[in-house]
Amino acid sequence: MARPATGQVVERSRKDGRRAFAIRFRAYGKRHYVTTSATSQEEAERELRHVLADVERGAWRPPRSEPALEVPKECPIFWAFAEGWFQRHALEVKERTREHWLWVLDVHLREGFGRYPLDAIDAELVDSYKAERLRSGLSAESVNKTLRLLARILDEALEYGHVERNPARGKNRRLRVKTARRLWLELDEVRSLLEAAGDYRRELTTQVFAGLRISELGSLRWRAIDFGRGRLEVEESKTEAGEGRRIDLAPVLLEELKRHWAEHPTAGLDDLVFRTSKGYQRDRSNSRGRLATIVKRANEARTRAELAPIKHVTNHTLRRTFASLMYEAGAQPTDVMAAMGHKSAKLALEVYARKMQRDSETAKRMEALVWAQMGTNDEPTFAPVVSTDTPKELEPAR
Repeated sequence: MARPATGQVVERSRKDGRRAFAIRFRAYGKRHYVTTSATSQEEAERELRHVLADVERGAWRPPRSEPALEVPKECPIFWAFAEGWFQRHALEVKERTREHWLWVLDVHLREGFGRYPLDAIDAELVDSYKAERLRSGLSAESVNKTLRLLARILDEALEYGHVERNPARGKNRRLRVKTARRLWLELDEVRSLLEAAGDYRRELTTQVFAGLRISELGSLRWRAIDFGRGRLEVEESKTEAGEGRRIDLAPVLLEELKRHWAEHPTAGLDDLVFRTSKGYQRDRSNSRGRLATIVKRANEARTRAELAPIKHVTNHTLRRTFASLMYEAGAQPTDVMAAMGHKSAKLALEVYARKMQRDSETAKRMEALVWAQMGTNDEPTFAPVVSTDTPKELEPAR
C-alpha cells in the first residue's frame, strides 16, 4: 500500500523583509516545491492540506511557472547518504563492528529505507519498518539493533541539516525485549545438540566447553592449543580482556581436539583449527543458520524420544552454558569472568545468581516431596543436629 502524501511548509524572508511561504511535498514519485500567496503560517498549512488532498485524488498538476523562491538543494536519498556515512566511519571501529554495520545496512535498512529521501523518513515509516521486520522473523532485540544504527546515521543527517529531527530516536521507537528466563542449556540438551551436530560437532563442543565467541572460534589456530597441559589460549578477541586468556580444557573437549588434530596430519601450527575445505576461515554470517539446523535436528530426535524441545538457542546461549558448567565445577564468578573474557562481572554474576536461585528452589521442592512422602504436616526444616556424644565405634582405642 502506498504511503499517504505528506509535506511541509517552508518559510523564507524576502529581500524587502516580508515573510513568504512555500510548500514542499512529494507527488507522483517526485519531490515538488511550490510557492504560495499565503501571508501567514496558517494560510500556508491550509493550502498544503488542499494540495495533498488533490494529490490523493490524482487531481493535482504541477504549476507551469518556475517558483519565485530559491529552491533548496535536493535532499539526499537514504541509501546514498548511508553509504557515505559508512565510508566516513568504517575505520573508527573494529572489523567485527564493520561486519555488523554492513549486515544491518545491506539486509535490513536498505530494504526498509533505501529509496526514501532523508526528510521523508518519519516516525510512521520507522514503526512500519519495525512491524515488517518482526513479521519477517527478526527478534525484537535484533530489530532494536538495526534501529540503533539507523538513529546514528540520522543523527549525522540532522547535523548536516538534511532533516529537522531524528525519527529513530526515543523510547517509543524501540520494541520491548523480554528478558529470557533460561540462560543456559541443561546437560541432556547439550548431548542432544552434539549428537545432531554432524560435521560441526567439534566446533560446537569447543563453544560449549571453552566458551569461545564465534570470532574467537573462527580465528583459533593449532599453536594456541597445548595438548600436554590441556589448555587453550585465545590469541584474538573482540575485547582486551579476552585476548591472551587461557582456558583449561574439559576432558571431553581435549579428546575431541586430539582426534581432530590426528585427522589433519598435514596441518601446521599456524593453520586454522576450524576452516573451510579451501583452508579459509569459516564465514561467521552462516553460524546462526548452522546452529538453527542443528537445533532442528536435535528437536526431531527429542520428539521421537518424547523429550521436551530445545528452545531459544543462540551462540550466546552456548557461552552461558560454559559459565554454568564452570559453576558446577566449583568456580567463582571472578574465574568465570576471566575465562569468558569479560571486563565486567555482570554476565558471570547473572548466571551465578540464577543458578543459585534454581538450586535453592530445587532443594525446596525436594524437601517438600520428602515430607509429603512421610505423611506429616510438620513444618520442614534443615536445622542441623549437633551431638556432643562420641559414638562408641569411633572412640579411640585404649
